[in-house]
Amino acid sequence: QVQLEESRGGSVQAGASLKVSCAASGGTFSSYDMAWFRQAPGGEREFVAGITSKGDNSYYADSVKGRFTITRDNAWKTVHLEMNALNPENTADYTCASTREPVHLAMLSGPFSMDYWGKGTLVAVSS
Repeated sequence: QVQLEESRGGSVQAGASLKVSCAASGGTFSSYDMAWFRQAPGGEREFVAGITSKGDNSYYADSVKGRFTITRDNAWKTVHLEMNALNPENTADYTCASTREPVHLAMLSGPFSMDYWGKGTLVAVSS
C-alpha cells in the first residue's frame, strides 16, 4: 500500500509558473506508474499527465502539452508537476495517483485504473 500527499499548490496570477509535488510513503514507489489529475470547480476529474515507473516515458493531455512537465525521483519517492504559462482555466484541485497498469491507458479510461490517491492540492490562477 502506498500513501500519497500533495503539496506546494497556491494562488498565482495568469502567466506565472508553479510546481506542485507529491510525496509517497509505504509500498514500493518505484514499481508504480504515476499520474496527475485535476478537478475544476463544478467539473469532473480529468487526466493531466502521467509518467512510467522508471521515468523514461511521460504523457500529457492535449490541453497542457508543451506547458506542463511531469517528473519523478524514485530515491526521494516524489513526483512533480511543473506548470508554466498558467491561465484561469487551469484553476483546479490537483491530485496525484498511482497505478499498476500502464499509465498511458489513463488518458483513455480516466481515473478508474488508479490504485491510490492523495487528497489534492489547490491551484488558483487569477486573471
